[in-house]
Formats: sequence, C-alpha cells, structure tokens
Amino acid sequence: MMGAAATVASAQQAAFGPSNPFYEESKLPFHAPPFDRVHDGDLEPAMEAGIAERRKEIEAIANDPAKPNFENTIVAMERAGRLLQRVQAVFFDLTGSNTNPTLQAVEKSEMPKLAALSDSTFLNPKLFDRVETIYNERATLKLDPESERLLEITYQRFVKAGARLAPEDKEKLKKINEELASLSTTFTTKLLAGTRDGAFHTTDVSELAGMSEAQLSAAQTAAKSRNEGGYLIPLQNTTQQPDLAELSNRATRKQIFENSWMRNEHGDDNDTRATVLRIAQLRAQKAQLLGFTSFAAWNLQDQMAKTPENALKFMSDLTPATVSKADGEAREIQALIDQQKGGFELEPWDWEFYSEQVRKAKYDFDSAQVKPYFELNRVVEDGVFYAAHQMYGLTFKERKDIPVYRPEIRVWEVFDANGKPLALFYGDYFARDNKRGGAWMSSYVPQSKLFGTLPVVKNTLNLPQPAPGEPALIDFDGVRTLFHEFGHALHGMFADSEYPSLSGTSVPRDFVEFPSQFNEHWASEPTVFAHFAKHYKTGEPMPMALKQKIEAASKFNEGYLFGELLTAAQLDMQWHILDSKTQVTDVDAFEKQALEQVHIDMAKVPTRYRTSYFQHIWTNGYAAGYYAYLWSEMLDDAAYKWFADHGGMTRANGDRFRRMVLSRGNTQDLQTMYDNWLGGEPSVEPMLEERGLKDAPKK
Repeated sequence: MMGAAATVASAQQAAFGPSNPFYEESKLPFHAPPFDRVHDGDLEPAMEAGIAERRKEIEAIANDPAKPNFENTIVAMERAGRLLQRVQAVFFDLTGSNTNPTLQAVEKSEMPKLAALSDSTFLNPKLFDRVETIYNERATLKLDPESERLLEITYQRFVKAGARLAPEDKEKLKKINEELASLSTTFTTKLLAGTRDGAFHTTDVSELAGMSEAQLSAAQTAAKSRNEGGYLIPLQNTTQQPDLAELSNRATRKQIFENSWMRNEHGDDNDTRATVLRIAQLRAQKAQLLGFTSFAAWNLQDQMAKTPENALKFMSDLTPATVSKADGEAREIQALIDQQKGGFELEPWDWEFYSEQVRKAKYDFDSAQVKPYFELNRVVEDGVFYAAHQMYGLTFKERKDIPVYRPEIRVWEVFDANGKPLALFYGDYFARDNKRGGAWMSSYVPQSKLFGTLPVVKNTLNLPQPAPGEPALIDFDGVRTLFHEFGHALHGMFADSEYPSLSGTSVPRDFVEFPSQFNEHWASEPTVFAHFAKHYKTGEPMPMALKQKIEAASKFNEGYLFGELLTAAQLDMQWHILDSKTQVTDVDAFEKQALEQVHIDMAKVPTRYRTSYFQHIWTNGYAAGYYAYLWSEMLDDAAYKWFADHGGMTRANGDRFRRMVLSRGNTQDLQTMYDNWLGGEPSVEPMLEERGLKDAPKK
C-alpha cells in the first residue's frame, strides 16, 4: 500500500502529460513561455516531473559503465534537466512578479525538493569521481578554451558544494540545505505580507500635503485596488520611500518611515527576525562543515574579491570619505531646518524632504520639474533602445502575438546589426502588491549553441502605477533604473557561449552588476538624452538649462546615497563573517553593534535595507555579496572612463566591448577578461570622482 507522500507524488506525475504547457519545448518564437496556456495548477506537476527527470538523468551519468570523459560526463550534465529549466524559469519569475497563495504554497513545497536535487548531484560520490577523474586528466584532453573553463568551473562547484565531505557530513549538509530552502520561502512570504501591510493609508488628504494631483490620484487608485477609500501609499522595498521628498506633513513622513523601518518587526506572523537568525546560524554551520571559518569565507572563494578580508578592506577604504560627505550634507540640511525655525533635529524621515529643498536652493532644481520630460514608453523606446542601437546597432520590433501573464507587459523582438534575430525582450515595469520589491533581470531561455537557443530575457521594475488614463511619468532615478536593468538584459542577449552554465549573466556576483551599472551612464549621454527627454504633451525637448541643472545636481546628496548603500553592504558582510560558535539572539542589537564597529553607524543615514527586510541577502543570492554593487561600480566607472578616453559612444567601442566582455559570459577568468579589455587594472579613483567623494575630507 502506498504511503501518503508516494500517493501525492504519483498523482502529481499522473497530472503531468501532453496537455501540460511544459510537457515539451515551446513552439512559440524563441521558445518563449506559452503564458496563454499556463495556469497555476500546471506548475507543481511540471516541477515534480522535471525534478524526477533530472534526478534520473544524473543517476544515469553517475552510473555510466563507460570510462568517464568530457562528453559523457561534463557535457551530459549540461544537457540534463531541460524540462526542469523550462518550468523553473517561469515558476520563479511568477513567484517574484505575480505571486498568489497557490504559487506560494507550491514554492514552500518545492524549494526543499530542489535543494535535495542539487545535493543529489553535487554530493553524489560516483558522479564526483567521474568529474575528478576528468579534471585530473585535463592537461591531456586538448579541449577548446571554453570547454576547459566549463570543466574547471564544474569541478570547483562540486568541491565548493561539499563533494569531498565524509558520508556522515554530507547527510548533515543535506539537512542544512533543505532547512535553508524552506526558510528562504518563509522569509519571502513574510516580507511580501509585511510590506503590503506597511502601506500608509489615510482618508484625510491634508496629511498628504505637498503631493501633486497626479500623485494623489495614484494614491486613490492604490486604495481602490484594495477596496478601501481615501488614499494609500504602498511601501517600496528600500528603507526610504520616494514620496517623503514631497510630503510637508512631518507626522506623515515619520509614520511612513516607521512603517517601512518596522515592516517586519511587529512580533506577528510577518516578523522575520527569528527566520533570519536561523538562516544566519545555519549558514555559519554549513561553512564550518565545509572547512571555512564563516559563510563569507566559503562563499567568496570563487568571486572576484576572493576573501571577506578583501571585500571588507575595499569597503573600509570608502568609509571615511563617505561619512564625512554625509555629515556635511546633514549640517546643510540642519541649517535649513533652523533657518525655517523648525525647532527639531534632523531625523531620517526628514532627509528626503529637506535635502530636496537644499537641492532647489543650491541648484535651482526641483525633481518634479523633470518628470513631464520622462514618460516611461518614450524613455524605453527612444532612450534605452536608442542607446543600444547607437552602441551596438540593435533594432526593436514590438510583438503583440507573444502571450504574457499580465496585459501591461510588453514584448519586443530584438534584431542584431546584421538584421538577424538576436533575442526576445519583455518589460514588466509597474509596482503591484503581489510583486516583490526592487528591479531585476530574469531569463526564460538562456542562449546556448549546445541547444541552438537564442536568449529570452525580461526586465522587471516597480515604477509607480499611474492613474487610469494618465501617462507614466518617472524621475531621473527611474530613468537610470531602466538603463541599469537593460544593461543586465544586454549581458544576457549578447551571450555567445556553447554551454548554458557559462552563458550570459552566469558570472560571479561581484561581476554581474558591472554591465548593468555601466549601462546607466548612457542615460546622461547628450545625444541619447536629447532623443528621449521630451515633454509628454508637447514633444518639446527638455530645455538645456534644466538638463544642466540635473547635471549640476548629480553629485548632490551622494554622501547620503552612497552611505545607505555602503551601510547595507557592511551589514550583510557582518552577518556572514560570524562563525558557528557565535550566538546572536537579538537582531536589532546585532545590527546596531555591527555598524558601530565598522564606523558607519550614521543615525541620520539609515541603511538601505534593514536585516529584517534585506531580501537580497536572505533569499536572492547576495549573501556576503551585497558589496558587489560597490565593487562593480568601481569596474563600471573605470570602464566609462575608458570610453570617454577613447571617443565615447561609438559603434567601434561598443562592438569591442560586446566582443571582449558582454558576449563572453563566464567563459574565461573574469579579472583577466576585464583587464584585457581595459588594458590594465581598474582604479577606484573614477568611482570616487563620479560619486563626488574624491575630495571629501577624511575624518
């Protein structure tokens, strides 16, 4: 008689058949996901079938009686799991972009199974014996450079995952990995609910004094979407909230800030503190089991920084100038408050409101002035796409025939300079209650010569949803975010690799942000800017005087902005340099102490993410890696200086960058790749200059 678990698994596999949209490869252009056929009930049986299929394929490779060689072991592993890749790509995109209780339940069920599947691969002794045999014979194999790289990376992944552990330690590791997978889902569910519940709601419009008519209309629409009256301001994922720059009611500002700061710390079902304590503890135990002093030491071994000490020194060197710059900005703001006879000391919820006034006074610049010139669709098509055309010769054609999971999502076919199809690109730009915060790039289909596939990639953002019938007007930060995420998309679209494991954005965490941050620079390039910065009503270009104000104000408030980023990066690292013997019982106390000891505890500059809602490090793969944004910024600003020194935005420069960097994925050592393209090692000086920190006095 079947047990309950076996009965459920049997029923799920029985439900998976030709009618399931993932049963075979999509017949749509570029093998795009058939969202018109995908229903919530299709995902779990497809995941179960995909897991079973990959497990069977891996077992067959491990037990192959033939002598191990590159084709029957390394390439065979690359070929395994095609069904699982198809369903995972859609499933994880939906759980991030358009989740619901059904998908959350599936995620809770499947994440431990996926962790177990990974362990059954990397902790399989027979399979590792085959990989190690081939690796030890690599000098005699005469592989091409990309195949050599795949062999090296594959071997490293097995070793890093624990392939050398004793059998009893492998079992301990499996249990840790399974629990971590469950906790990751728990954290995500709690965070989404806490963020939703943290929205500011009022029926008194006077509490929203300072907001524009368009902002008030959007707030009414947000309230109606939850069947509530009045006005609703949803929380974004970061600590600070954009509307604080306009709200003149200090009590409202304080309430919104505290809603954000405490979103997951109310001692209720959405409180994440116990969850993150357990995650941190398990990660430290995992590192010890694998022979490392901390999770950071284990995780950074295959990153560009190599060690937590290198990452910490890098951040420490940036701290004095950052703190000094932020302190100076705080004094300017406090002087304005005193001048206005405010009668209070600057607090974090005041910073955005008063810094905007300082900006206006110093540069005669009001960010609200620029929004009419940044209409979303124009920025995308006449800005982001235009820059890609100028740099790389790309052209874009919107496809109305490709199914999507929500009507506001747009799809474009991307054509290379020679007119050949290059990729399919999706844009999902607006915030929703069932979408996690932030902005990201994802891949539905990775490029691979092995499978003959072209890339299908997507950008997801959380721009404010306009009221019905109103244009989507964004600020310059939104413009930069669009260019940033499209830099990730270019990294995926330009991929030109044989093997999917090395393709596109499959690179270490402290390199993956480099192409995206580099692409942000073209938002300000004069010819690109002039092409998209046009008034949404009249089509008139932004006046030169206003553009000059944007440029003059570009380094304003950088001590604050860099400070909140640097603080978050340090907070991440402090959690992940803990050893397994250190017992943390109070999340908030640890957070405060951790920042004090690295001399960046700035009370008026709150960390971009608190521990309790720092999704990047607890679920999104940035554990001990949030410093990557800073490290990649060093790479990107040095790269932009190279462009400036070599003629700027030219096709020759773009094609060289594409050929030597963007197309190469992880097919060679990344430091070598970068240095070969740059013609030397990167310097931190361009980053300090770009941030306006170069001449900041050191404390």
